[in-house]
Amino acid sequence: MLSTVLKAFGIQDPDQVIPFGSGLINHTWKVCAGDSEYILQRVNHHVFREPQNIAYNIRRIGDFLEREHPGYLFTLPVPTLSGDDLYYNEQEGYFRLFPFVKGSYTIDVVGTPGQAYTAAREFGKFTRLLEKFPAGELRITIPDFHNLALRYKKFRQSLSDGNPERIAGSTEAIRLALASEHIVKQYEEICASNQFRTRVIHHDTKISNVLLDKDGNGLCVIDLDTVMPGYFISDVGDMMRTYLCPVSEEEADMSKIGIRDDFFSAIVEGYSEQMNDTLTGTERRYFLYAGQFMIYMQALRFLTDHLYNDVYYGAKYPGHNLTRANNQLVLLRELSAREYLARG
Repeated sequence: MLSTVLKAFGIQDPDQVIPFGSGLINHTWKVCAGDSEYILQRVNHHVFREPQNIAYNIRRIGDFLEREHPGYLFTLPVPTLSGDDLYYNEQEGYFRLFPFVKGSYTIDVVGTPGQAYTAAREFGKFTRLLEKFPAGELRITIPDFHNLALRYKKFRQSLSDGNPERIAGSTEAIRLALASEHIVKQYEEICASNQFRTRVIHHDTKISNVLLDKDGNGLCVIDLDTVMPGYFISDVGDMMRTYLCPVSEEEADMSKIGIRDDFFSAIVEGYSEQMNDTLTGTERRYFLYAGQFMIYMQALRFLTDHLYNDVYYGAKYPGHNLTRANNQLVLLRELSAREYLARG
């Protein structure tokens, strides 16, 4: 199957094609062909309904960076023999090919404050370099991806038409979720404020989306499928959500959930190093809120899915999404208790 796809990119007889990476959305392979190495991806068109929008965004951003910041490492897709950035057929779907950056690697879990700093610096640098890019001209790849007001509305709706037994068995999680409605109101105020700028935002700042060199230094950010116009709280908040806690959102032992203050400081330092001159004074005061914003939104998504019988995330065991929701609600409580972090 992949041989047909690779031939569309001019690769006739690859030496090796092996699964690559830990991503859950797209299927990824490393392709070795003589002295050349590539990353081949099949785009999940069930998540990204219009893959052409992704290709358009990447090409526009790549052309801008090549023109304005030629020293920045940015991997543009390898075109097909017909000159397209995507290959498509009805049997296999959508594919794209990127050159593999030799000597680079990624990690899946943030283990040190230094790694958190490096990642935050790279995501901040990406947005800063695109400061003059017309963000509004980017196409939306996932509508309402970080729209907290919409997530809260869907959560409230699930309290009416969700599974009655699950609603009855989730009273404490529901109470805690409702008690944090003020986070939604703050988000709505942000959307209406001229002190929060719309920027080119990555929207998926897990550590595995930072390419590192052999010494652990940041090279660039990758996986640009979710790059869209947005607010800085999305990128900073996603780092807070995924870097601050020593355990993942899958942890069922709530006593293990906590906030690593030095990781918080590392995120703020790394991001501010790149973005401080372009952030407004109001934005600089919202680093703690950024974490609350993303953690709360994910808690709502898990809880809503639980009440709707796990139709979106699925479940590996009964109550899986309720456990995930409780995990995030505890993390939200722990972060919200650290107002001193907001003061620096």
